[in-house]
Parts: sequence; C-alpha cells; structure tokens
Amino acid sequence: MEKTRTEARATSPRSRDRGRATRHRLIEAAARLCRERPGAEVSVAEIADAAGAFPNQVTYYFGSKDALLVRAAFLGLLHDARRIERIGRQAPDAAAFRRNIARAVLAMPSLPSVTRALAAGISKPELAPVVDQHLQLLFRQSERFVGRLIDSRGWKTRRPLGVEARTFWSTALGAVLLVRAGAHGTAGELDLAGTLTIHDEADPDHT
Repeated sequence: MEKTRTEARATSPRSRDRGRATRHRLIEAAARLCRERPGAEVSVAEIADAAGAFPNQVTYYFGSKDALLVRAAFLGLLHDARRIERIGRQAPDAAAFRRNIARAVLAMPSLPSVTRALAAGISKPELAPVVDQHLQLLFRQSERFVGRLIDSRGWKTRRPLGVEARTFWSTALGAVLLVRAGAHGTAGELDLAGTLTIHDEADPDHT
C-alpha cells in the first residue's frame, strides 16, 4: 500500500506536466487552424490530429470545443497584439502611432476568431468567465505597453491608461462584431485612431 502511494506521488508531477503540454498543443493547434482557415468550421477531430492528441482530450481538458476555441482565439489575438506593439514602437511621433496602431489592429488576422469567441460568451454563459479572463489579460498587456512607451517618449494621454486600453479595444472589437452581424459598412470606415488620446506637445490634433 505504501509503495503504491509512493509511486503515485512520483508520477503525479509528470502527469501534470504531460497534461499541461497536451493543453498547450491543443490550444496552439486550434489557433493555427483558425488562422489558416478564417471563418471556416474546425472540427474536434482536426484539432486533435493537428495537436497529436485524442479527440476526447478536448472535452477532458476544456469541457467543450467552444471553450477551447475561445482560448485559441485570444491566444491568436495576444500574438497579434505583440506584433502590433513592434509597429507602435517604430512610430516617429504620437500622431503616427495613433494612425499606425489603428490600421494594424483592424487588419489583424485573429479578429474573426475573436469576434466568434465574444459571440460565444454572449450565447453560452458558461464561457463568459473565460472570455472575460482573456479580455482582462489583453487590457493589462496593452496598458503596460502604452505606459512604457509614453514614459520613454515623453508623450501624454488625456485618460488613465486603463481607460485608454479598454476604450480602444472595445471600439475595435465592437466594430468588427457589427460588421459580422450585417451592419452596413466596414470596420475600416471607423475612426479607430480617434479613440486614442495619446499625444505629444507638438501634436496639432491634441493641443
């Protein structure tokens, strides 16, 4: 009996490591498939095959395919956001930063998957906490990035950084949701840059 307990304790950490690795592979595989096939339906079997896992492991680790796809969508969004940060750092002034960031965000390949994730959070209440968790992560990541950038450049913002990040992303995601819901027009017609209040002393648009 004691030997069995000792063996269980010895193998448990390895099992947890394998479980984390499998979860990660499933999320990465789902994110990759959604990126390669925007707007197309991706099956559990396809995700599992791409991850080198079994289909029933999707339910075991995530509860449902929708819960996995929500996590995969936001993983893609966070990856895109990091690439956009590089674009933002290259801007020579605050006005260029606002224009470049807005244009890049509306062209992100992850946006279709994220809008489906947001819709899933509305229609399936059990997914709402997962959506909220990832949105909060996005807001915090953006807030940290903007805070470091304006400190290093001597720029200013007319709103608290947390409000700036939430306002910007809420506008961008809301615009894409409206277009996907059939609203007339395109997300590109939105003045997303105008939602940002980041400016420098020489910026004529924010004096």
